[in-house]
Amino acid sequence: MNVHLPDMAEMPTRHEAEAALAVLRRWAADVTAEEVATLDPLVSRLIPGQEVSNYPALARAYPDAFEVDESYRATMPDLQNGPSSLIKGAKQQIQHVGISNFRLPIRFQVRDGGDLTLETSVTGTVSLDAEKKGINMSRIMRTFYKHAQETFSFEVIERALDAYKADLDSFDARIQMRFSFPMQVESLRSGLSGYQYYDIALELVETGGVRKKIMHLDYVYSSTCPCSLELSEHARQFRGQLATPHSQRSVARISVLLAPESDCLWFEDLIEAARAAVPTETQVMVKREDEQAFAELNAANPIFVEDAVRLFTESMQADARITDFRVIASHQESLHSHDAVSVLTEGETFASESLDPKLFGTLFHVG
Repeated sequence: MNVHLPDMAEMPTRHEAEAALAVLRRWAADVTAEEVATLDPLVSRLIPGQEVSNYPALARAYPDAFEVDESYRATMPDLQNGPSSLIKGAKQQIQHVGISNFRLPIRFQVRDGGDLTLETSVTGTVSLDAEKKGINMSRIMRTFYKHAQETFSFEVIERALDAYKADLDSFDARIQMRFSFPMQVESLRSGLSGYQYYDIALELVETGGVRKKIMHLDYVYSSTCPCSLELSEHARQFRGQLATPHSQRSVARISVLLAPESDCLWFEDLIEAARAAVPTETQVMVKREDEQAFAELNAANPIFVEDAVRLFTESMQADARITDFRVIASHQESLHSHDAVSVLTEGETFASESLDPKLFGTLFHVG
């Protein structure tokens, strides 16, 4: 008696597999990609020319009507807030992580009681614990937009720092705001006036629970070389030879730490302190009498770069609102192919044994 088991599975032969593949390819060639995907997305990889494809057909039109709700948002991946197992590299604390050159219009108080709206570049960073993957950087921007309609002062910046420090659960935080501040300046003799623009930055730093308020100013001036001035006069006196001393556009970057609980140090105050120290500021409006006056002013105030940083220092030391400070001067030579530079610091805030290799290259101010 013969027994036949039903549905006995037999291994198809290679010939049968090749025939089935040919049938499948003929079918796939005559139907839509959607039909292929409905059968099995993997089938598309069997079609010549689509061997690397492993996806069903996706919608290509932007879904204008799609709205995100909380349940959908909860399904979205958030790698920055992922577990420490996702950290790449050394698991160490990061001192600064955040955003740079986030721009928005900000209102600033000025000394006469008014305010100015200026385009401002914001850098906001926080420290990151060694066990945390990263931060949500958009929170820093959202925090600033909450305060964007206020007239900014250090007190407002402190509130913004408090907010994003809490949002990001960080122990240290920093905010720096850079802008170009206009101040009307009179010409030397003609009675004209024009706007001089000063690069200013406000910086609020909190480290280990201690907050520091810092102001930075770039002051652009002319420096006449004392040696060149005397040599020119020597040529006139001894040989009747016309000669001119060399002068050059120069820049001082003055950074000051404000004393805690001190009166407000206005932007105009720091600018005027720099001008009192070195009065040969570059000019805005110039007629012939102003140009002559500027030549006389330079001759009356010849300075080497060493003189410049010491003169600015004397002015900073005289202001009780200022504690630590740093003065960086760059005399961008018209005689030499190189520049003359000097750095003078007072206090621990700006003291550093190392300098950014490109520091002095950032002191060029061009029209």
